[in-house]
Amino acid sequence: MPAKVFVVKLTDVERALLQETVSTGVAPASKLLHARILLKADQGEEGPGWPDARICEALEVSRATVERVRKQYGVAGLDATLARRRPPPRQRKVDGEGEAHLIATACSAPPAGHKRWTLRLLAGKLVELEQVDTISHETVRQILKKTCSSRG
Repeated sequence: MPAKVFVVKLTDVERALLQETVSTGVAPASKLLHARILLKADQGEEGPGWPDARICEALEVSRATVERVRKQYGVAGLDATLARRRPPPRQRKVDGEGEAHLIATACSAPPAGHKRWTLRLLAGKLVELEQVDTISHETVRQILKKTCSSRG
């Protein structure tokens, strides 16, 4: 069996923090699970940690989860391993000026050959007016819904 690339060796302070977290049980489930995995995998003063297969069986997780937690601890440290990663906030496609153009376009007469503006026509018009590079009809719908605008 190949040697583990990321070995978990907790300091006394880290071990105490993890044991306190697990014993109180007042934390998100993922944080508690990661704390338990790190405590079981610890190869510190108390001897070698549990093998991954035994940790998987005891905590009912996959081997990939144990390896991922071990790697995250080795690369980013304890805080990053226990904290929940949030996705970065998305940037808005259309600013206030673009919304104003969209609403004005939706309130204007539809193009020749069409009875009314469709979401796809409005999206195409925004691109044509160079308000945005690309935009989906769903984004147009959400903008119009937010402003309580009706295309009718």
